[in-house]
Amino acid sequence: MIWDDIGFLLSKNKYNENSLIVEVFTKKHGKVSGIIFGGTSKKIRNYLQIGNLIYVNFNSKSENKIGFFKTEIQKAYSPLYFDNSKKLSCLSSAMNLVKILTADSQSNKNIYEHLEKFYILLESDNWIKNYIFWELKLLKILGYDLELKKLVNEKIIGDKKIYVPKSISEIKVVPNFLIEDNNNDENLLNLLAGLKLVGNYLEKTILKPNNLNLPQSRVLFINSLQ
Repeated sequence: MIWDDIGFLLSKNKYNENSLIVEVFTKKHGKVSGIIFGGTSKKIRNYLQIGNLIYVNFNSKSENKIGFFKTEIQKAYSPLYFDNSKKLSCLSSAMNLVKILTADSQSNKNIYEHLEKFYILLESDNWIKNYIFWELKLLKILGYDLELKKLVNEKIIGDKKIYVPKSISEIKVVPNFLIEDNNNDENLLNLLAGLKLVGNYLEKTILKPNNLNLPQSRVLFINSLQ
């Protein structure tokens, strides 16, 4: 089996002294693993950064055996954020989520296009808030739609409007920007609350039932903002 494609580098791990095993989310073939022989050489390793868009030539003797990649760089996204630890951490979190939430060798054009949009949101003014909605959209594409507007009640406390879940007795406030369209909230505490709320949903609804843990990269991203 031989094919050519382009895709985003999701992960890489040392295979032996000179080679790597990588996972790439490709445009036509979905998430695919393969060996890059000589992947630790200076010529190749410089562009094998998580999040970069690479061209891959895949070759495998059978569907049951891991294949190998020949690669070239298409677009080096990751170096754009080497001087911005928060955005670089966000990039790592996003790629790791796609890695753990997607199945092998299942083409999904929507996820590929969603990965393309990730780099657009990183350049936006309120990129943290936009990333939260990016995560929610990713979950929706995968069949886990957190329909927050249907799950909360509106309350007025003093002169402030808040939203609380319908299904629990204790008051656990849902940040307004997750409910109200055109809400331009940039308060970091509210954004962190939104990130943690999505993380709790992800952990309880998707990860734990499948014996998976919340990615450490997402924890590190949240810590980088605090």
